[in-house]
Amino acid sequence: MTTIGFLLPIALLLGLGGLAAFLWTMRSGQYDDLDGAAQRILTDEEDGPES
Repeated sequence: MTTIGFLLPIALLLGLGGLAAFLWTMRSGQYDDLDGAAQRILTDEEDGPES
């Protein structure tokens, strides 16, 4: 019984921490443009100097 009393608060804190991290990423715009990164990989642009 003492194990449940020890592990339950730890599990709740970890869950709340994960939820807080997810909400922080949502507010900072991490998931705004998911298709843009996929399309940028397919373009043939070279940023180096031309030879």
